[in-house]
Amino acid sequence: MIGLAGCGRMGAPMLAALCANGFPAKGFDLRADVDVPPQHFEPSAARFAAEITTLFTVVRDIGETEALLFDQQNLAQAPQLTRLVICSTLSPRYVRDLPDRMPPHITLIDAPMSGAQIAAQNASLSFMLGGSTTEINALMPLLRAMGQYFHHMGPFGAGMQAKVLNNLLAASNTAMTRLVLDWAKTSGLDPDKLLALIATSSGQNWLASGFDQIEFAKDGHAPGNTIEILIKDVKSALDAAPENHPLPRAIIDCLSALRPYSDH
Repeated sequence: MIGLAGCGRMGAPMLAALCANGFPAKGFDLRADVDVPPQHFEPSAARFAAEITTLFTVVRDIGETEALLFDQQNLAQAPQLTRLVICSTLSPRYVRDLPDRMPPHITLIDAPMSGAQIAAQNASLSFMLGGSTTEINALMPLLRAMGQYFHHMGPFGAGMQAKVLNNLLAASNTAMTRLVLDWAKTSGLDPDKLLALIATSSGQNWLASGFDQIEFAKDGHAPGNTIEILIKDVKSALDAAPENHPLPRAIIDCLSALRPYSDH
């Protein structure tokens, strides 16, 4: 049985994609109000642990990962588990320490993904992968059910290092695009016309091009929302950054100052 822990805005559609492709998969989440059909959801951690052989983790952060693997749910000791796939965005330092804490018979692969909820819903995620070629090849049928782009970055941990750097750029684009759009309104420019210009010129970026499709594009910073998760991801990059690198802290400051965007 394939288990997916963390059935939120990314995990739920990933689980749906696995099930739609005929894989025997069930989700687990501490919340009861998840958007998962009951037949594909196991609310009991003990029953979930008893069945799984492969586990995808899509929980929010290190604290939830610790609870899932080693503390409250203790899934690292699941009796049939042989493969752990880390999809959460976590500190690369934390991920590199995981092999020393896991039972030796469990294969570890880091497979963080990019593309936001719309890509998860369309099964077109981009995965950044860390692990041996043999292990990655064995995992590919499951990944192809959920994604469209696959980048094997190196040994275990390399996928997470690539992910936090990619997210650093995504967070930069988010902060800068929003600040530029606010500036445009203050200057009397039509923001929609500016977005159309950006799409065909040197300022082009992922957030600007998908401004009307990306679910968090107009959000302000608020507890628990995607902008705060972006800040968490930038802090994961900062944890493994070269000493005194200025970019992560500047992005955190800009994201923290974002207010909800209005078209008017």
